[in-house]
Amino acid sequence: MSTLPTLLPPLRIGPHTIDSPVVLAPMAGITNRAFRKLCREYGDQGLAAAATAAGAEEGAASGSGCLYVSEMVTSRALVERTPISMKLIEHDPEEQPRSVQLYGVDPATVGAAVRMLVQEDRADHVDLNFGCPVPKVTRKGGGSALPWKTDLFRGIVRAAVREAGPAGIPVTVKMRVGIDGEHETFLDAGRIAEEEGAAAVALHARTAAQAYSGQADWSRIAELKQAVTSIPVLGNGDIWSAEDAVRMVEETGCDGVVVGRGCLGRPWLFTDLAAAFAGSRVRVEPTLGEVCRVLRRHAELLVEFHSDEGKGCRDIRKHIAWYTKGFRVGGEMRHQLGLVNTLADLDRLIGTLDLDQPWPGDAAEGQRGRAGSPRVVALPDRWLESRELDAQQRAVVAQAELDVSGG
Repeated sequence: MSTLPTLLPPLRIGPHTIDSPVVLAPMAGITNRAFRKLCREYGDQGLAAAATAAGAEEGAASGSGCLYVSEMVTSRALVERTPISMKLIEHDPEEQPRSVQLYGVDPATVGAAVRMLVQEDRADHVDLNFGCPVPKVTRKGGGSALPWKTDLFRGIVRAAVREAGPAGIPVTVKMRVGIDGEHETFLDAGRIAEEEGAAAVALHARTAAQAYSGQADWSRIAELKQAVTSIPVLGNGDIWSAEDAVRMVEETGCDGVVVGRGCLGRPWLFTDLAAAFAGSRVRVEPTLGEVCRVLRRHAELLVEFHSDEGKGCRDIRKHIAWYTKGFRVGGEMRHQLGLVNTLADLDRLIGTLDLDQPWPGDAAEGQRGRAGSPRVVALPDRWLESRELDAQQRAVVAQAELDVSGG
């Protein structure tokens, strides 16, 4: 039997073996069950193609292709079983391991949410969100603002690990470099997560102040890898291609990569990633016709997910520009595609396109999604004066999840 010429060994997250060291980043409104299914299918294709190219026996891989994480769910909404939160943690029967990302600001509530997931057998992996830079989250001390308060951060990680531990469910932590360049938190947070029993840490190599602007500083991932030595360290930020992912690993020494905006409108990126990490040069360069078949299937899966054709079609609208990036489609046609209400509407419009267009190369590559611009991070009053919570700040933080939807 031939073995695959892997660039990295399989990623181990607690008891789970991830054959490709690749994680789909949780993205609100994006990484629902429908999109994860598409990404998973393409990731499996990448492994299969690499195995074929290497002459390996079918089934040589022993674990899961990549790890695909759900949209963020607030712990309070989950404990309260809001319809939105219960919808967001749905998984396909074949989806293994089932991965859920939680956002929370209170150790007791986060612990209760993890306990619910464990006792009701709803997840095989829990990721904790400490990277969200959205103002309505950081203004109340949540997301990427929270690790500044080290005791609170430690308490949340400890509670999650304690509740997940007896079932053998690993807890991971996703975070940013810090609030801004003068208030970095990632090294302290990484060490605390490691001490408290987290199974891995992932770093988006930007501060909250950067949002998604500028360029991710991959050297910070290398710093974290030097500081956290007993668990995997994953890198995130500016991975737009399989070549970017390989370069991040080579430059930082990280154990795997987390891919977010790079796969928007391009779920086949997971074929490229899985193949690249298996040492294969297999890459997907679809024609517009092939892209539209994926777009159409994505819409159909969203209709199934929402159990409503109108909702599913409204949901696919935001993906149109990403799928058609670089192709000669025209502004008016993109506008019409962005107004579809039925699958029949989508089929009719797709039928008017020049579907024989080849992959447009560089025009379809590079950044996807909004980058935004640097900003002053919205924070609770006097947040940066101390690494400990005072009574007033504790009251503000207690309200943080009330202003965040279940997703």
